[in-house]
Amino acid sequence: MGPLKPDLAQVVVGLVCFFLIFGVLGAVLLPRIEKLLGERRDATEGGVERAEEARAEAQRVYEEFQAELVAARHEAALIRQTATEEGAALIAQLRAEGQELRDRMLAEAQVQLATDRVLAEAELREDVIRLAGELAGRVIGEPVAELSRTRAIAEEFFAAQDAKDARAGTRA
Repeated sequence: MGPLKPDLAQVVVGLVCFFLIFGVLGAVLLPRIEKLLGERRDATEGGVERAEEARAEAQRVYEEFQAELVAARHEAALIRQTATEEGAALIAQLRAEGQELRDRMLAEAQVQLATDRVLAEAELREDVIRLAGELAGRVIGEPVAELSRTRAIAEEFFAAQDAKDARAGTRA
């Protein structure tokens, strides 16, 4: 016996033990190892896949947020523009109403002034006629205020003054 010529019974027992151990390892231990490696691979690849899904979801939410933000900014710009236009229209309307009120008040004031002027001139003329009559009566020594001619002379004087004033007004 030697290493080149083994004993047949030992070789058969060795081979049977080898295949028996190989079968037990292949049937019991190898599936458990495969299962554990598969779980680790799933955990690793699944973690990467879950991370990728979470990143994709975060990207989608971010893009939705950005779209909503752009829409909100656009809406805010439209609201600002509308408010500006409405404000300008309101200011123009109020300005026009104020201008109209001012014009109306000026016209009323001018009418009132013209009326007051006419009344003041009439009162002043009466006072001037009365005072002129009194002065003339003092100068002459007789009352002239009662003469009907006194009023006519005063009226002629005022008419001449009005004509003179009207000519001077047209030249200027």
